[in-house]
Amino acid sequence: MDKRILFSRMRKSYFFMIGVVGIVLIFAICYLVPLFVHWDPEKNSLLDRLFPPEGFARGLEGHVFGTDALGRDVLSRILIGGQYSFRLAFMVVVLQMVIGTVLGILSGYLGGWADIIIMRACDAIMSMPTLIMAIAVLAVLGPSTQNLVLVLTLSGWIQLCKVVRNNVRVVKRQEFVLASRDLGAKLSHIMFSQILPNVTTNIIIIASQRLGFLIIMEASLSFLGLGIQPPAPSWGNMISAGRQYMTTQPWLILVPGFALMLAVLSFNFLGDGIRDVLDPKRKM
Repeated sequence: MDKRILFSRMRKSYFFMIGVVGIVLIFAICYLVPLFVHWDPEKNSLLDRLFPPEGFARGLEGHVFGTDALGRDVLSRILIGGQYSFRLAFMVVVLQMVIGTVLGILSGYLGGWADIIIMRACDAIMSMPTLIMAIAVLAVLGPSTQNLVLVLTLSGWIQLCKVVRNNVRVVKRQEFVLASRDLGAKLSHIMFSQILPNVTTNIIIIASQRLGFLIIMEASLSFLGLGIQPPAPSWGNMISAGRQYMTTQPWLILVPGFALMLAVLSFNFLGDGIRDVLDPKRKM
């Protein structure tokens, strides 16, 4: 797609622009504001427990969003928790892209037994709800960040694999691929140098749409005590810890809940925007 057309579509897509602006602001806040906040997000201070939000009355020197039941500053925990969620989501998306793309290309191009084995593996994993499978595996392996990445990666490459496989089955019948095969080009060259560039659009769209879902999944598992473990902050475990105070200190669940909502909404907008921008059949 021509760059001028691409940039024109980006400017005209409200979803894309809202998503980009929202994500840039959230990233800037989560990664820059902690440089000016002196509160340790993991250090307890029982003398300061359950302080109400002070706003910006004392700037960043005060407890802008109050403190939790252990006296930890809510703002600093929100910001560091956001960093953990973003790093985990991007790490898992990259792993899902690699696994799903490689298996999808192998399945679509080779066909035969390779296609049967990979597709039946996809069907077996798809038959189990993602959250239920994640809970079961983490209950066996134990809750940790490494196991969380493993579970989310293994349960999320299926959609990408199936889409890539179907696209490859179409591209491999095109003349340039048939000509390369007749000229004796290596199998790896045909699959990853000629076919892969022609299926990257759907890979980018699916990857961008997965980010919001992964942040929700991490928060859900952390809420259940199977994700990021305390004292490390996570939006999910912060909401879980604040449940018993929701009628007396509602900021303990409202603040992380609102941060989670904004982040997921921004990534969802971005995913829809990228789909609109890269779709060659869509008129904008």
